[in-house]
Amino acid sequence: MEQIKNRTLFFGDNLDILREKIPDETFDLIYLDPPFNSKRDYNVLFKEGLQDSQAQIRAFEDSWRWTREAESVFEELVGVKKSKTKINQNISELMQALEKMVGRNDMLAYLVMMTVRLIELHRVLKKTGSLYLHCDPTASHYLKIILDTIFGKKNFQNEIVWSYNVGGKGKKHFARKHDIIFFYSKSDDYFFDGLAVGVHRDTGTKSFGGKIGVDKEGRKYQDKIVRKTGKVYRYYLDEGKIPEDVWQIQSIQSQSKERLGYPTQKPEVLLERIIKASSNEGDLVLDPFCGCGTTVAVAEKLHRKWVGIDITTLAINLVKHRLRDQFAGRIIKIHLDGLPKDMAGAKALFKKDPFEFEYWVLDLVNAMPAQSKTKGNMRGADKGIDGVITFVKGVDNKGDPEFGKAIVQVKGGGVQRKDIATLKGDLEREKADAGILITLEEPTRPMREEAVGAGVFKLSFSPKEFSKIQIITIKELLRLNRQPDLPSWTEPYYKEAKRVEEDFSKNQLGLGM
Repeated sequence: MEQIKNRTLFFGDNLDILREKIPDETFDLIYLDPPFNSKRDYNVLFKEGLQDSQAQIRAFEDSWRWTREAESVFEELVGVKKSKTKINQNISELMQALEKMVGRNDMLAYLVMMTVRLIELHRVLKKTGSLYLHCDPTASHYLKIILDTIFGKKNFQNEIVWSYNVGGKGKKHFARKHDIIFFYSKSDDYFFDGLAVGVHRDTGTKSFGGKIGVDKEGRKYQDKIVRKTGKVYRYYLDEGKIPEDVWQIQSIQSQSKERLGYPTQKPEVLLERIIKASSNEGDLVLDPFCGCGTTVAVAEKLHRKWVGIDITTLAINLVKHRLRDQFAGRIIKIHLDGLPKDMAGAKALFKKDPFEFEYWVLDLVNAMPAQSKTKGNMRGADKGIDGVITFVKGVDNKGDPEFGKAIVQVKGGGVQRKDIATLKGDLEREKADAGILITLEEPTRPMREEAVGAGVFKLSFSPKEFSKIQIITIKELLRLNRQPDLPSWTEPYYKEAKRVEEDFSKNQLGLGM
């Protein structure tokens, strides 16, 4: 296996990537926030024009199904089928016990899929490293047993309760407003610096006793006495204290500039506490379910190396844009692994997953994916429209921008003249200014002639003409970086991340740039 590069985003199933591309004992810290198996669908909100809109597409389904794939992995874990992952007797017995307890259903599928990944994550974690698993009470009790089996009960360090202020009020139960974060080390010799994330030490009635004094140097302290032994412990108030295992951290509010529209986005302050406490500058951090990239963004800000993995091109694209927006003052080279770099890769992705192929193509031309599309319903609610590009085409009487739009259709299979006729009809129906056809195969001559015959559109403030129907091939996108010929002021489809104010006394030099 090759040495992992800093700032690498892997597209693909994290189990395959861990098994095939990650060497033993690579990472100093692993944080994962996997799907919770809550059987919900999550949508991503997108930016449209200069305002945030309710335009959204389904990002992922937060559930695991008992399928033939899950059954196959279960057979690997119990030892009746050969596995690329090293399985021991304890794992085999645990899986058999869980099967008897919960049955062969979606919950067992979730636990099976998490177990095989946690075994691989344990393998790629350094002996001095730590793992934080973020989950909710739906399955945390099962996951704790699995973690004890893989990491060893002696390496359990904390069950952290993240308490937040959002969530519904129950009529027949107390309000459910917390998540669980399990903290495990790989050995006794692990790095931890709790004072790096020290919190204010309470005094007075909140401190439950303790004498307050001032030493000769003018520093305030608090003395606490152990009643049984009479031993005195002195704590200086300016040093703070290591946080307890219940964290009162506000979730991201709906109007927060930090919010990017990704459904399971966690607040940066939560990841800052974990990364500061369990890693040093220059250490390598992994998030195998990186979503919108909060872990890798915080790692970048705190001068750690990082690697992210996600199974959707949508997430990989969002992370890429987030980092470039958030760290505009840095020269960041992001290594993308698993996304097509040539025609062979593009054809392979289309054959494997047309849905992800489509998302990959749309990002190449800065198009917002169409609403309501899923892998099971590729047409979605927009009747075959795959994406939309928004641009400024004029100014109204009040001086506000007027937006135009180009609809995008992506074709991975064979194309013919009738595809242009269909696109022209969609153009008229949607009252769009332009239609862009992006095709993996070379267009025919009649197709190009049909596109030319569709005419042009103009802007009120410019004499330039733009073709109403434009055809672009994947080959042109990859080799020539050809883009749709549209007005130059186009709006990004994603919500732009707030730029980090840089301290240029520190940098990422020497961190594998």
